[in-house]
Amino acid sequence: MKVMTKTKYIFLTIFIFIIGITLGFFITPLKNQLVSSSTETELISPAAPTPKPLDKYSFNSLSAYTPASSPLILDEVMFEEPELTAYQGHFETQNKTMSFQLMVPTTATPSAGFPIILMIRGFVDPSIYETGIGTQNAARYFAARGFVTISPDFLGYGTSDDPALDVMEARLEKPAQLLDLIASLPTLRFIDPLRFGIWGHSNGGQIALSLLEITNSPTPTVLWAPVTKPFPYSLLYYTDEYDDGGKALRKVIADFEKDYDVFDFSLDKYIDQLVGPIQLHQGGSDDAVPIEWSNEFVEAVNQTDEPDKEPIIEYFTYEAADHNLRPNWNTVVERSYQFYKDNL
Repeated sequence: MKVMTKTKYIFLTIFIFIIGITLGFFITPLKNQLVSSSTETELISPAAPTPKPLDKYSFNSLSAYTPASSPLILDEVMFEEPELTAYQGHFETQNKTMSFQLMVPTTATPSAGFPIILMIRGFVDPSIYETGIGTQNAARYFAARGFVTISPDFLGYGTSDDPALDVMEARLEKPAQLLDLIASLPTLRFIDPLRFGIWGHSNGGQIALSLLEITNSPTPTVLWAPVTKPFPYSLLYYTDEYDDGGKALRKVIADFEKDYDVFDFSLDKYIDQLVGPIQLHQGGSDDAVPIEWSNEFVEAVNQTDEPDKEPIIEYFTYEAADHNLRPNWNTVVERSYQFYKDNL
């Protein structure tokens, strides 16, 4: 009985061994083929990231953007003064119409054309907005002294078309629209597009800085009380002024942050792209843009390891001045004019 058991055991072992070799003969090539096929697929066609619609407004994307030029059409005279004429006009950007105010000196046109300043206003409640609000006073001062000024209304304002339905897109699309406007300036025969400057107030200052970083260009720029805090904090800071305390906007921003890296849209991450010259004016009694914001921003931009290097930003503060630089407005606008005169 013991001999029979031992014999069965030997035959069973041999049988299992033969089956194992046979299966290995077929399985090993199949396994290698599957591994090879899988590796080849990963090398040849890796999964492409899903494109996100607002990525086109990131600073890096806009730096590679090719602006579209459109004729700047003057529709009507808004008012006339001895030193200037103000027009309302429009142009096409992003397949939409945007209106603007243009002020032109009444003096003879220089042979090369007038220098021109792009005026970018801060926030104005749409219910009270009229073309020119937020830029008109400074624009008058510059135009009366030989500069053409152009002040875009932005989409949703003046006679412009409506902005994007998406709240975040409506905020992020402005630099692209202004790049189109800048590309369209040569269609005005009486200006010299090479003598081009930017003026920005409050949120318009933030947009101006974004443009400078995106283009990495030495465009002479004057900023009055600019919003310099990073995105999206620069929006959240003002939410207490909303009827709902900012609840809806906070949700929009939270949803945005699920899909996007906010640093791709924030000016504080690209300050090394600023080359100047920039002049910045800030009031010490500003209740909309705290003076600490401008202090910190100027320090961050101007800090350098090169002791002989000129600061990028020329900085002026006015202890008693409010968000509109009153009661120092006359001093501020004259310094701004001299800056443009020296640099344009």
